[in-house]
Amino acid sequence: MATETRFLKARFGGYFHRNVPDEDAELTHVGPGTPCGEYMRRFWQPVCFSDDLRDLPHRIKILGEELVAFRDLSGTVGLLELHCPHRGTSLEFGLVGEKGIRCCYHGWLFAADGTILETPGEPAENTLKDRLYHGAYPIREDHGIVFAYLGPPDRQPPFPVYDSFTRPGYRLIPGQKYFYPCNWLQIMENAMDPAHTAFLHTIVSGAVFTDEFGVLPELEFVETPVGMIYVATRRVGDNVWARMVEAVLPNLQQVAPIWEDGHREHPFSGPMMSRWIVPLDDTNTMLIEFRHVSETEGVTPAWWADRNIMIPGQLAADSYEAGQRHPGDYEAQVSQRPVAIHGLEHLGATDRGVAMFRNQLRRGMRAVRAGDDPAGLCRSNSAVIPTYCNDTIVRLPPAADSAADRLLMRETGRRLAESYLEAPPLMAGR
Repeated sequence: MATETRFLKARFGGYFHRNVPDEDAELTHVGPGTPCGEYMRRFWQPVCFSDDLRDLPHRIKILGEELVAFRDLSGTVGLLELHCPHRGTSLEFGLVGEKGIRCCYHGWLFAADGTILETPGEPAENTLKDRLYHGAYPIREDHGIVFAYLGPPDRQPPFPVYDSFTRPGYRLIPGQKYFYPCNWLQIMENAMDPAHTAFLHTIVSGAVFTDEFGVLPELEFVETPVGMIYVATRRVGDNVWARMVEAVLPNLQQVAPIWEDGHREHPFSGPMMSRWIVPLDDTNTMLIEFRHVSETEGVTPAWWADRNIMIPGQLAADSYEAGQRHPGDYEAQVSQRPVAIHGLEHLGATDRGVAMFRNQLRRGMRAVRAGDDPAGLCRSNSAVIPTYCNDTIVRLPPAADSAADRLLMRETGRRLAESYLEAPPLMAGR
């Protein structure tokens, strides 16, 4: 747990606030053997796009481990420890062949499962290759993303299938992959901070999404079987707009459409994006996404099907001054330090979702330490896992006064969320 520093209660008190406490290592450190690292390793993690694997090896780092991914000429994808077990040369300089990857230094050949196929130069009677394996991890390709399981082999779960990935009338396409020089958690928990969409993305930097995002919403936070959602309700004329963004444990964000304006009444709409926040190490993170594109013209904007087009504010501004004048998620999250210091925070009412999500992570880590499966991990090979991200717009004229209307909005959002938990709409093919 983070150690809190003292609260300042006097003006010009910076002298008493100079010492920076340690980061919350339990939640932020992800290397082998750490509580969060071992917890993360119980879930399938994306490592790259399928089209990253061409004729050359692809060097990557995930959860503090240096690895190399490749697709051999038979089409098999491998994910191996980066350094050759012979003399340590990096396999990023290896030769991709018909049945694996060959080290450039002395020609040792490795299959995707770590089998040592050849050790050129060794005597014919040498049994080294028959007795040893190189470090390798299981992989799975899905809709253009390569996923890997980096946890204990005897605890490997089935590859998860979420209902949003099989939604009728929609197709999944790989979107963008980009990197932030900071810890994964301060990026991931942004999804449970709906107040920032009104301030950062509208009031400060202009309407990055739609103007209606500039209204500070009424907030509820609800745990789900696989994580949690926030429920942000806004008044748009005679409509109540309930926006529900989802954190799927441990590091998947499902984001409702940013082109919503709340003017048209409609039922549960589902996510526009599923984005993993993948720790490379303690201070570097990869964001990699699926986009949900409607097969019906006009339901999702045409630009959303172009994976080269970014959501505004996700990358660093073109210059330091531009970032100061129009900061986005990158500036807000990266500037929290390489690892945000929880002991210096002063959490308020709008941060209830952040606190709830951190508690969910701690519960998951305790489960792993106890030898149990953490929440959100599904052991059924045939299960489709319900999710809850969406926009819902209902016609509901305002109450008599502003206080009553705020209460009406919160209750409406909460009732909608509860009804979706009882009967997940996407499971019914909506």
